[in-house]
Amino acid sequence: MLVKTKFFGEVDLPEEKILTFDRGLIGLSDYKQYTILYDVEKEETNICWLQSVDEPTLALPIIKPLLVKEDYNPVVEDELLTHIGELTEENLVIFLTMTVPSDITQMSVNLKAPIIINADTRKAAQIMVENQDYEVKYKIYDVLKSKGEE
Repeated sequence: MLVKTKFFGEVDLPEEKILTFDRGLIGLSDYKQYTILYDVEKEETNICWLQSVDEPTLALPIIKPLLVKEDYNPVVEDELLTHIGELTEENLVIFLTMTVPSDITQMSVNLKAPIIINADTRKAAQIMVENQDYEVKYKIYDVLKSKGEE
């Protein structure tokens, strides 16, 4: 499947690389199919892109939560995820959406609404977690900078 993208031009994707969000993303319920893209030319990449298959200009930066908050452990009602299939340690993938303003020292992730992926079914959902201490705009610049210096 040939997909037009915002940052990577046209990409030829096999069907097994397409994720389906039956309920869409929060605030973007019209778009149901996405893929995860990253820059293959970079030796190590922590930031990927959740790219809409249907809308070339819709691409959200995403990152694995343990890279920015090592004790991230969202509390989720099981019924919110039944539609993506049974989750196990082996098939569970979690990402956080990022906001990267022009002043990158203000970049943040949304700890309150992670993206949960079942790698076996290729179904995904963005849900609101119950943890009261998780912020919608959790600043990560200093965290990423300190990891880069390690």
